[in-house]
Amino acid sequence: MLGIKGKNLDPKVGDLSLPVDLIRTLAIVLVIMLHAATEPIPIANQMSPQGVTLWWTVNIYNALSRPAVPLFVMLSGALLLQPAKLGEPLGVFFKKRLNRIALPFLFWGVAYFAWRFFVYGEALSANSILQGVLTGPYIYFWFLYLLVGLYLITPVLRVVVAYAERKTFRFLLILWFVGTAIVPLLGLFGAYRLDDNVFIVTGWVGYFLLGAYSLKTHVRSVVLYALLVLGLAWTIIGTYLVVGTIGERFSQFFYDASSFSMIGASLALFLLLAAVPSNMVEKRFPRGSRLLRLISQNTLAIYLFHIMVIEALQKGFFGFQISLATMNPVLEVPLITVVTLFICLGVLYPLRKIPLVKKVIG
Repeated sequence: MLGIKGKNLDPKVGDLSLPVDLIRTLAIVLVIMLHAATEPIPIANQMSPQGVTLWWTVNIYNALSRPAVPLFVMLSGALLLQPAKLGEPLGVFFKKRLNRIALPFLFWGVAYFAWRFFVYGEALSANSILQGVLTGPYIYFWFLYLLVGLYLITPVLRVVVAYAERKTFRFLLILWFVGTAIVPLLGLFGAYRLDDNVFIVTGWVGYFLLGAYSLKTHVRSVVLYALLVLGLAWTIIGTYLVVGTIGERFSQFFYDASSFSMIGASLALFLLLAAVPSNMVEKRFPRGSRLLRLISQNTLAIYLFHIMVIEALQKGFFGFQISLATMNPVLEVPLITVVTLFICLGVLYPLRKIPLVKKVIG
């Protein structure tokens, strides 16, 4: 299936200067904005001017923030699938990954079980706790399970990246794109569907491979900007059209990372960011560079902590309330995003100064 050419992909491709801090920082800010924009609040009349404004505002912020996780996954692919790392022993690789996420998973898992009990009054049983361990104690833990899945397949994909011919690699990505984005689109409005088994390479693995493939991909910036704008615009407009024609239950279709518009927008954004020299921000904005580095180094902990902060702000636990129910959504979403980010940094930064605590919180 794969062309074997050991020198087809330059092992030194991993030496390219990726602006890792910039990509991670933008990704985590978009994650916070996404969760800030998806606050579950009741609307008495969705067709009222207030309801329509809220829907469109949430729709736009939702679409703009959806490249967040694809950015994380592509960056992970670019860093972990480098041909230069092919010789890393399995034991060493898995030990590094386990050290990275095991303790934070345990600590934050317990914290979110407690959050469910004390904040939402949920009665926890042995069955609910077991189910929480298997699928995540809180819905946002799905990302950690995704990381585990990507880590498990990384040693195999490293062989693919190191030895596949470039055109074979590209063919694999095309198969992924067709099976992930095109086939579901064809069945959205039509009466006929193609059996999903025809395309078995789907899901997040394509983004993971895209990260590695993109290291030697050069596209003119004007094309990337056009792809980014068109992808985000179609996500916004397509969501409106889908909701208006076949119903609210399909509202997530174009938001999903597997939609053609989100794949295009996410890849374009990643390539635009990857083209930024890693030292450019440091030279032009030294203070901004330090902030980027600080956020980047705390990304995992921020991801695991930010939901508590958002919900605390929305419920008024800090003595003031920032919520879609009480503020203009145009202002509320960016405001709660910024406030949440800096509360997370204010709490996590001093804690991470303590070596043992640093390992525990991520």
